[in-house]
Amino acid sequence: MSAPVERPSPNFDRRPAGAEAVVDMLVLHYTGMRDAEEALARLCDAAAKVSAHYVIDEEGTVLALVDEGCRAWHAGAASWRGRGDVNASSLGIELVNPGHEFGYRAFADAQMTALEGLARDILARHPIPPRNVVGHSDVAPRRKRDPGELFDWARLAAAGVGLWPGASEPREAEGEEVSALLAAFGYETDDLEATLRAFQRRFRQARVDGAADAETVGLLDALLRLAT
Repeated sequence: MSAPVERPSPNFDRRPAGAEAVVDMLVLHYTGMRDAEEALARLCDAAAKVSAHYVIDEEGTVLALVDEGCRAWHAGAASWRGRGDVNASSLGIELVNPGHEFGYRAFADAQMTALEGLARDILARHPIPPRNVVGHSDVAPRRKRDPGELFDWARLAAAGVGLWPGASEPREAEGEEVSALLAAFGYETDDLEATLRAFQRRFRQARVDGAADAETVGLLDALLRLAT
């Protein structure tokens, strides 16, 4: 992979001391803006107070905004596996894409190829388990939809980055059990329907309806077997 192009952002601070300083999460986003320059202008604007460690444009160029040793401000109010300060122990990658507001589209092959290379390099540098490679909607299901139902998580997992459930056996389950299964994988479940939509947007992309149907429960079971 070519060295990232430096595009420094002022929007970062120190990671906290102690165990939380260990980078063990990778969070993927889409920029959700009209084009790459508009997104970069915002991510590098001190007044915006948002950033990410990397941006990958649709041609596959990787831009480095914040050093990996620092805390970028990409996840906002978020939670994963019971931890609230996701920014403290994560790296954030923004993929240039207009998002649901400005004409959401599939992610370009060159962009995905660049992401695979960057993510594998990151995993070689940091102790990030597969279940901690997540989307913004996974850690903030009530607020976010990115990177969305057109993102190819299966391709990323095949490249050795993250989890994909593969074969699953559908089964019925009630709301309380479904909530427990989602929490066991890592999700916060304050709004169960929103969390189910986030889960489906990632793992059952053909139908994102927030319903705890048998297929969704079977996929949860399969993922939990992989995550243990």
